[in-house]
Amino acid sequence: MANGSVRVRFCPSPTGNPHVGLVRTALFNWAYARHTGGTFVFRIEDTDAARDSEESYEQLLDSLRWLGFTWDEGPEVGGPHAPYRQSQRMETYTEIARKLQDAGHAYYCYCTASELEERRDAARAAGRPSGYDGKCREVTPEQKAQYEAEGREPIVRFRMPDETITFTDLVRGELTFTPENVPDYGIVRANGAPLYTLVNPVDDALMEITHVLRGEDLLSSTPRQIALYKALIDLGVAKEIPSFGHLPYVMGEGNKKLSKRDPQSSLNLYRERGFLPEGLLNYLSLLGWSLSADKDIFTIEEMVAAFDVADVNPNPARFDLKKAEAINADHIRMLSVTDFTERCAPWLKAPFAPWAPEDFDEAKWQAVAPHAQTRLKVLSEITDNVDFLFLPEPVEDEASWAKAMKEGSDALLRTAKEKLEAADWTSAESLKEAVLAAGEAHGLKLGKAQAPVRVAVTGRTVGLPLFESLEILGKEKTLARIDAALAKLAA
Repeated sequence: MANGSVRVRFCPSPTGNPHVGLVRTALFNWAYARHTGGTFVFRIEDTDAARDSEESYEQLLDSLRWLGFTWDEGPEVGGPHAPYRQSQRMETYTEIARKLQDAGHAYYCYCTASELEERRDAARAAGRPSGYDGKCREVTPEQKAQYEAEGREPIVRFRMPDETITFTDLVRGELTFTPENVPDYGIVRANGAPLYTLVNPVDDALMEITHVLRGEDLLSSTPRQIALYKALIDLGVAKEIPSFGHLPYVMGEGNKKLSKRDPQSSLNLYRERGFLPEGLLNYLSLLGWSLSADKDIFTIEEMVAAFDVADVNPNPARFDLKKAEAINADHIRMLSVTDFTERCAPWLKAPFAPWAPEDFDEAKWQAVAPHAQTRLKVLSEITDNVDFLFLPEPVEDEASWAKAMKEGSDALLRTAKEKLEAADWTSAESLKEAVLAAGEAHGLKLGKAQAPVRVAVTGRTVGLPLFESLEILGKEKTLARIDAALAKLAA
C-alpha cells in the first residue's frame, strides 16, 4: 500500500470513563497510522442522547492527550470530512437511509416487538435460526395502509443479500458467514433516529477509512457492514470496502472479558495511581502484540517503528496488574531524574501529601529523588516513601513497630545512637558502618540491626535505602527520633 494511503479511525462513545480495552484499540489504530505514514481519524459516536454526556466527551479528549495520542482529523483539529461528532451529522444519515430504501437496499418493517419475539420463539423451537425472518420484505400497498391505520410506526431494515459473505480478517484470516446466520437488520429506529449499524459504516465510507481495527466483540456485525458497504458503493457513497481486523478480547479475573464495570478497567484508576502514559501504553501493547520474543520493555517510538496489525495475536489476552506495574516501574527508571521529580509533583502536595506545605523541603526532595526513583512501581507511592522527611515525626504504624521492635531492641538502639553520634554524617557508608557495628555488638547481622533503626526513624519496615535516607534527614532529627523510640519502648 502506498505511503500515506492508510486511513484508520478511533470512534468511541462518550459514556462513562474511558477503559483500558478502549485505550488498547486506540493505541493499535494510532500506531498503525503512524507506522504506515497514514491518517488517524478521531470520531465521536454520540447518537445515543440518553447515555452520552458532554463530561465524558471532555474526559475522552483529556485522556487521549494525556496518553500522548495526536489525531490528524477530528474534534478540535477539523479536517476535510467534518463534523466529526455523529450528533452533528444526522441529516446525512437520514438522506442515505432514504436513498437505500429508494434503491431497494432497505425497507420499512412494521413488525411489533411482541410479534418478533413470538416468531423467534417458534423458530428456536423448530431448530431454525432465530433472526429476523423477512416478513416485511415485500409489503403490499394494502398491507402498508392497514399497518399505518393500526398506528404502527415502522423501523427501517436493511435487506441482506441472499449470498455467503467471505472476507479476510487482518488478524484472524479468512472468515465465512452464510446468509441464514446474517438476517436483515434495523438501521433506523421508529422515531427516525439512525442506529449504530447505519451511522458507523456510513461515516467510515464518507471518511474514506481503509482499515477498520476494532474489538473482537464486533466481529459478528462485520458481514452486515460488508453488505451495507456494497450497497453504499452501488449508491456512489462509498469507494471501496475497508479491510477489517478484529483485536482479541482483554480478559480480567476468572477468564471473563474485562468489562467497563470492572474496577481494574478504568483508565482514570491508572492515571490517579501514577502510571506513566508510556508505561501503561507499553503494557497495553502487549495485550495481543509483541515487539519481539525477548523484549517486553520498549518506547512508544519503538512500537510505532515495528507495529503491523498482521502481527496481532487473535487469542484473548489476560490483563495482569502485577506485570503492568513492573513494566511501569521500568519506565519510571528510564526517566531522567529531572523528569522524574517533575512528574512526582502532584503527589507531593495536597490532597495527597500528609505534611504541611511549609514543612516540604525542596533540597531534601531533590537529594532523595534519585533513590526513590529506583524503588517505585507507580508515582503515587512517592508520598509514603518520603513522608518521614517532611513530617514532624514518623508515621505511627503499629504493625511495623511490632514487627521490628523485638526483645533487646532498646539496647540495640542505644548502641546505634552512640555509634551514629560519632559517625561522619556526610557519608551514607559511614552511617552504615555505625549501624553494622551496633549490630555486631549485639550479635546481629546488618539486616536485623537496621530494622529497629528504620522503624524508629521512618515509621515503616520498608522504604528507601536507609543510610542515604538518614544522611538526608540529618543527624539532629535522626537521633531525636531514636530517643523518641527509646522512650516509647521504656513506656
